[in-house]
Amino acid sequence: MRPIRRSSALRERAVSGTSEGPTPAADLIGPAVTESNQSPSPGSGAPPYSSAFRAAPLAMAVVDRQGLVAGANPTFADLLGTTPAELTGSVAADLVDLASDARTWHTYREVLRGRQAELRCTRRLKHPEGHSLWVQVTIAPLPGEEADGLLLSMADISVHRELQARLRHLQMHDPVTRLPNRTLFFERLSTALEVESYEESGTTGRIGLCYLDLDGFKAINDTLGHRVGDKLLAAVAERLTACAEQAGFARSSPPLVARLGGDEFALLIEDSTGTEQLADLAESVLEALRAPFDISGRRLSLSASIGVVERHAAGTTPTALMQAADTTLYWAKADGKDRWTLFDPERNANLITRQALAATLRPAIERGEFALEYQPLVGMEDGRLSGVEALVRWNHPQFGVLAPNRFIGLAEEDGSIVPLGRWILATACRQACAWQTAHPDEPPIFVSVNVAVRQVWDSDLVADVARILDETRLDPQLLQLELTESAVMGSGGRPLQDLQALSDMGVRIAIDDFGTGYSNLAYLSRLPVSVLKLDGSFVRGFQYETENSAAVPPNPADEVVVEAMIQLAHRLGLTVTAECVETLAQASRLRRIGCDTGQGWLYSRPVPPDRISELLGVRV
Repeated sequence: MRPIRRSSALRERAVSGTSEGPTPAADLIGPAVTESNQSPSPGSGAPPYSSAFRAAPLAMAVVDRQGLVAGANPTFADLLGTTPAELTGSVAADLVDLASDARTWHTYREVLRGRQAELRCTRRLKHPEGHSLWVQVTIAPLPGEEADGLLLSMADISVHRELQARLRHLQMHDPVTRLPNRTLFFERLSTALEVESYEESGTTGRIGLCYLDLDGFKAINDTLGHRVGDKLLAAVAERLTACAEQAGFARSSPPLVARLGGDEFALLIEDSTGTEQLADLAESVLEALRAPFDISGRRLSLSASIGVVERHAAGTTPTALMQAADTTLYWAKADGKDRWTLFDPERNANLITRQALAATLRPAIERGEFALEYQPLVGMEDGRLSGVEALVRWNHPQFGVLAPNRFIGLAEEDGSIVPLGRWILATACRQACAWQTAHPDEPPIFVSVNVAVRQVWDSDLVADVARILDETRLDPQLLQLELTESAVMGSGGRPLQDLQALSDMGVRIAIDDFGTGYSNLAYLSRLPVSVLKLDGSFVRGFQYETENSAAVPPNPADEVVVEAMIQLAHRLGLTVTAECVETLAQASRLRRIGCDTGQGWLYSRPVPPDRISELLGVRV
């Protein structure tokens, strides 16, 4: 509350009762109100309601058009810790702090000028005895046509405000941990991201967030009950609060620690100095939570995974910050838990791209956005084209041409590999027939198509192949299906039955990337497999280059291993295809140790169908 200021001229006018023009405000309540607490004597001429003014339990004062107090009742004076006489001539706006914000001050001046009917506002005042109180202030013109002034009234609402504060505290704090809850956290976060919060305060203009989830809490809560779980959460909250208080944030207040729900907590740094500060805080939190907890006579252990985000406040929204934190927390969980992970924009962009691809995969199949390219399979002895491997490409309208490694995994996850696989199989078979029709004098080439494990389990692969072969009239012996070693080895039940049915149909079965999976050779004699495709890692090891690009003899061990696999395959009646053949030296050694077919950039990259037509009958 500002010091009381008085006008001597107004004081003299109020005492004398002389004025010109409209009836002075002081005359309306009588001089006794302005100068003493004594009642006016009979016949003094005081208005009949002056006694009511003085005795009213509502704090009231009369203010003239210059904004000075003309008179006040005892209740008003008591509320401010003074006397009515002391208030006379004071600047009313200073008594109730009306100039502290521009909007209230403007409205008050409009009321003084008679341009606005009323002002209502809430103010916090400081009592001379030291305590504070909240008052509801109302300022309106005095009643009566001849009255020229304003009536200022105040109601003490301190008890109401205190009750509101208590209710708000209950609404904004978690009952288990006593920490700020999700609502208060987002309120603070939104305030921190407002432009005024960092542009006018001289802060760094950056914000940081540690978003953590307790590892293993659900198991404790489910097995020991919610009472123990709640006590554990309260103990975790105490340690997090201690970490925040001990963080030593010299530039700003300690981080806000909040429980967002379940076993999720957040530490908000409103004036971050950089990622190092956040990393130190995250490390201290992990270290604090690793120490065992003694809860209800039990010694419990848990850890936490933390997603850390630190960035400029400008341009950031609460939603964007929390999405980044949630994504980063997921990374920390996926990377092994009991660790913190810093938000990586590039990794997040890849994730967003992956999600965008997953969302549009099935519609893309229906829209016909996929196409096939074919990579030649060349006989090692004669160098002639004997077959091709069909490789799918996605002509994405936004991301361009995508290779299989960008979307096949997604297709397997959501099951769209089944319709996509059917389309690939049908398209490849039709193309094989087209080549045969266009080049009747050349030996027909087979087409090799990759089959995912989910296609075997989630569809009737045998029926699909039989139907497509019937529709395209392709000889089954000109179709080869490739399955990965990890998918084929150990097969039993339906997969094995399907493979056997396809083999009986005349379709060739190939094991792709052989040598990188289980390599359980015992299964080779039991499976209906006709081709082994050696993984490219074996072939790449056939030749090394020095700094001066001079060829170095291959590692003998690599050649021994490959030769042994080729000999074993031949003894079992299988043919062998080597992948990733890139040099003549590699091809020469593979030919020498008996490899049947080669595939790689030495012969050709994957190409469109018309390019394969040009290679038919040509020694590659």
